[in-house]
Amino acid sequence: MKKISIVTACYNEEENVAILIERVRRVFEQFPQYSFEHIFIDNASEDRTVAILKEIAEKDKRIKIIVNSRNFGHIRSPMHALQLADGDAVISIVADLQDPPEMIADFIRKWEAGSDIVLAIKRDSAENKWMFQVRELYYNLLYRLSEVPVYKNFTGFGLYDRKVMDAIRQMNDPYPFFRGMIAEVGYTVTKIPYDQPVRLHGVTKNNFYTLYDMAMLGIINNSKVPLRIATFLSLITGTVSFFVGLGYLIVKLIYWNQMSLGIAPLLIGASFAFSILLFFIGILGEYIGMIYTQVLNRPLVFEKERINFDKEDEDEYETK
Repeated sequence: MKKISIVTACYNEEENVAILIERVRRVFEQFPQYSFEHIFIDNASEDRTVAILKEIAEKDKRIKIIVNSRNFGHIRSPMHALQLADGDAVISIVADLQDPPEMIADFIRKWEAGSDIVLAIKRDSAENKWMFQVRELYYNLLYRLSEVPVYKNFTGFGLYDRKVMDAIRQMNDPYPFFRGMIAEVGYTVTKIPYDQPVRLHGVTKNNFYTLYDMAMLGIINNSKVPLRIATFLSLITGTVSFFVGLGYLIVKLIYWNQMSLGIAPLLIGASFAFSILLFFIGILGEYIGMIYTQVLNRPLVFEKERINFDKEDEDEYETK
């Protein structure tokens, strides 16, 4: 019997995890030919999320739990659980119920039809319309900048065949951009559009910093274009500055007594040049920071405990 692994990262989702588990169970009642496991990786929640998961896992051994020693963020933690999943197919779904669990049935059918990757693509969202438009602009920018075109409006919700996950494990990235990895590996892809519902319980754990971190990670990991823009822009501004300076010198020589130097143009020009310089120093810093992270090559997370993982799973983890 083939097995499907469901992976859910969570942090302070006490109102949602039990509902998610039940809705996933109902989906798999339609597919008795498959066994499944539901792996939750908890980022050291401060509410009753872990306690609720433990109560459910005690009665249902298909529910597996990893509790992190601290909050390792929304980038590293999910990837750790995805790499541990050993199903013939792996499905990533968030805990806040904005990824409709019922779509899992469509994922499985597309996978059975021969797709290696099945992606849920946001067509619309019940979230703040302004925020949805900002995300749309970012996805378009990322698509244009990336060396390997990434999938627009794809958040990670989807199904991935075992060979896809094996390819992702080979990348061994300590700070991974999962959406870029999926675009990198290729294989047969099917897209399923959906309208993202509003969060029913709790509040989002994302803030400006986490969104900025994810946005920059996507660009830095998938494109060298910002660095090349800096090079081209320096050439352009240098050339323009040379001709402006040459023109200014000629005019000054012709109208020596009538034309004064003027402090305002100097201040404006210097401020503009410094702002460009600081912007690209920041971009360069992002790339250097990413290199530093890669060189450190720290584990994605450190675990506090595991529940319902058998001895073979523990041994496999120890060898990694």
